[in-house]
Amino acid sequence: MDREFDQGYHRQPYLDLVSGYPDESVYPLDSFRVEWGPVFHRGRLDGSARVLIIGQDPATHEAISRRILVGEAGQRAQGLLARLGIDRSYVFINTFLYSVYGQGGGARHIEDPAITSYRNRWINAIVADQKIEAIISLGQLADQAYKQWLATPKGAASTAAYITVRHPTYPESASSSGQVTKAEAFARLCESWNQLLDALRPVIAPDAVVPLRKYGATITPADLMPIPTRDMPPGLPDWMCALDAWAMRTGDTAQVKRATITVQVPTAARTWPPAP
Repeated sequence: MDREFDQGYHRQPYLDLVSGYPDESVYPLDSFRVEWGPVFHRGRLDGSARVLIIGQDPATHEAISRRILVGEAGQRAQGLLARLGIDRSYVFINTFLYSVYGQGGGARHIEDPAITSYRNRWINAIVADQKIEAIISLGQLADQAYKQWLATPKGAASTAAYITVRHPTYPESASSSGQVTKAEAFARLCESWNQLLDALRPVIAPDAVVPLRKYGATITPADLMPIPTRDMPPGLPDWMCALDAWAMRTGDTAQVKRATITVQVPTAARTWPPAP
């Protein structure tokens, strides 16, 4: 069976970007999980992307798959793109190359010059190499990252439409403090994403024309979209692109949990015969 897959970073300027990425001398170990390595992008790097999405930082699924936004947050975002009629012509990057560790780690380092400079090189490369019609930032830190780029000469010259919306994990993060219910947080997320649909559908050339479908009061399983194999490195099993969660941090202490990601094949993907 022939499968589409991401051909990686074999062409410039991406080859230079991934061969010279910043390490722990730029990303402090007390604020970032540098030990799991950088995760650079997901989507098109072949000149065909028209939408650039800026996320925040890679999590557990991303550390294993080596592509960003592939867990439930990514599947929510994939569903949002589908409502724009975009199923191929997109590219995701993150505000940070590495997973943020500890409360407030991202906010403390969002303005670090070396982190900002490398991130701006990625945005510059994408905008120069692709016909970007719109840029979307997911959450406050991603919005700050965009504004830092906008303040540069190349950012100021961009004609791409821009909108910032709530991050796909906003309902979980906002409700964890108890200041807002998860139901209300989901309603705020849906309202934010509906505003994006109104703003961007008129300015983006879709991959496929689809009817306008607004979100209701929450995100349902039907609103999630699996990650296309074309976005992933070759040979990853199908269940790493599917909707079932398959990776989580485990351990009895913070140190062990930082060092351990447990990967488990989802029940639905266990197609091997049972042991006698």
